[in-house]
Amino acid sequence: MRGSINLILPPISPSPLIPFNRLSHLHLSPSFPSSTSDLLKAASRKLIFATKSNMAANDEEYAGNVKRQLGKLFETSLRTTVPDEPDVEPLIAACTAKFGDYQCNNAMGLWSKMRGKSTKFKGPPSVGQALVANLPQSEIIESCSVAGAGFVNIVLSKNWIAKSIQKMLLDGIEKWAPQLPVKRAVVDFSSPNIAKEMHVGHLRSTIIGDALARMLEFSNVDVLRRNHVGDWGTQFGMLIEFLFENYPNWEDVSETAIGDLQAFYKASKQRFDCDAAFKERAQQAVVRLQGGEPKYRKAWSQICEISRKEFDRVYQRLGTQLEEKGESFYHPHIPGVIKQLSDLGLVEESQGARVIFIEGINIPLIVVKSDGGYNYASTDLTALWYRLNEEKAEWIIYLTDVGQQQHFDMVFKAATRAGWLPADDSGYPKASHVGFGLVLGEDGKRFRTRSTEVVRLVDLLDEAKSRSKTALIERGKAEEWTEQELEQTAEAVGYGAVKYADLKNNRLTNYTFDFDQMLNDKGNTAVYLLYAHARICSIIRKSGRDIEELKKTGTVVLDHAGERELGLYLLQFSEVVEEACTNLLPNVVCEYLYNLSEIFTKKFYSNCQVVGSPEETSRLLLCEATARVMRKCFYLLGIVPVYKI
Repeated sequence: MRGSINLILPPISPSPLIPFNRLSHLHLSPSFPSSTSDLLKAASRKLIFATKSNMAANDEEYAGNVKRQLGKLFETSLRTTVPDEPDVEPLIAACTAKFGDYQCNNAMGLWSKMRGKSTKFKGPPSVGQALVANLPQSEIIESCSVAGAGFVNIVLSKNWIAKSIQKMLLDGIEKWAPQLPVKRAVVDFSSPNIAKEMHVGHLRSTIIGDALARMLEFSNVDVLRRNHVGDWGTQFGMLIEFLFENYPNWEDVSETAIGDLQAFYKASKQRFDCDAAFKERAQQAVVRLQGGEPKYRKAWSQICEISRKEFDRVYQRLGTQLEEKGESFYHPHIPGVIKQLSDLGLVEESQGARVIFIEGINIPLIVVKSDGGYNYASTDLTALWYRLNEEKAEWIIYLTDVGQQQHFDMVFKAATRAGWLPADDSGYPKASHVGFGLVLGEDGKRFRTRSTEVVRLVDLLDEAKSRSKTALIERGKAEEWTEQELEQTAEAVGYGAVKYADLKNNRLTNYTFDFDQMLNDKGNTAVYLLYAHARICSIIRKSGRDIEELKKTGTVVLDHAGERELGLYLLQFSEVVEEACTNLLPNVVCEYLYNLSEIFTKKFYSNCQVVGSPEETSRLLLCEATARVMRKCFYLLGIVPVYKI
């Protein structure tokens, strides 16, 4: 079975810094009294910090995350400015206005706490002024100003931005990986049912789940990629009995003999519904299977293996890695988990079944059916217990359609009642359901073929590749490239187009599947972005310069406004990925990738000549940095980049 939240930074550990009086950069408002200014100067002089080398070592901790580095500086200022408010977290956000690059937004909240008390401050602006005055020295900040109700606008040093980009080029983009508060996570995604065709719902789960797993892995989280396949239950008695009946030599049966497994399932289901004798044999087959009889276990294994080969055809095209731990894996653990829940007094009798009542929900969570059998809730509770206790996961993430939200909400609440999960949702370990909307056809209804059947994913992906290849041939690439290059590019563009069309939407919304739109080379599509990356690579190639040598000998300079805007946006990559991970929203990375491409083209490349200019070396390095960040975004989204087009 199977908008956007504000990112709140966790408290940042204090770090020793060197003294610096930032009053020289402060734009004082008329309402800021000179006496307060004198007090702040005196307080600033009294601060005791460590050496520059210690500061540099601490800066390495959040090397690529500007928001966290600024947060660390403002945390020091907060401790000095309001020592009686020790638990205040720095509120840092990227600016959208022209007054700065980032903003610290603590002043109003602090003033609301201090108003009416004995305080030297006269209002939010004076709190903001003090926060700036108490900032320790840092090469990150060029200047600060206070606006409105104490909002601190921060302008970053263009030299520091340039140095950070150059350091990334030398050390690798992994230095810009976010740092998350978890070490191990389970991502439960894809999860098709054995002997049933994978459909577009599984496509969404697989694409979104793989992207989230990649983002967490990039953030140095140990990710257990789990394929919770439906490989256990009453339907297997029906399938096994049908196998025995139609294939006397069933032990030698392969996927070639059975053919279309979906048709095999439908035929067995029809027989089950219409033939009482067959139905009785099928029900007995379930008992024998679950009792461990070798013949039935072997037949079950064969059916599962045939299905896996079908699934693998999809996973290979999508470049997705999963480890299967299906329902059958957790089945032996169910009795012990149900006993544990019963011993805690959570399980009650209700109409012959055993259930857990969840506060606020008018239907109970059935954990043992009235016939004594187990169900999805039994398995999902057991899987959650196993992941927490045996696999020691701190974050368990489930990818299914939004229709299963209530089921998982009940499972998580039952686990909280059992003490497996903390009552506070912000704590760890935690479990999260990542729901997603439907894939629609042009008629606005669930995406199906003309014969009303669910679309086979292999056929859908092959169609995307075929259309992509046709477009490349029409552009004359068959004459320019080898057949292998043509095939590889068609795959990268075709499969990438399908993935990006899904991931660029907020996962909770429905979207319409449209080959023509997703394969368009204009607008916010994978094709446009892949071509943009290829063009950047072409600029570097046409320069004839050795980019690896330039990384070691060249210097990035951001004197032009377009250079600085591109450099600043490149530096925001880490916090964007952190937001995507924290809120489990891959579309955040898609939006960043598209904006980066637009800034490169419209703000930098249109205004800054690269090849043949006096600034060629610096600008080639900016091209390389952009290409590298784009490639990492592609990787996080599961898209293979192309280098020429």
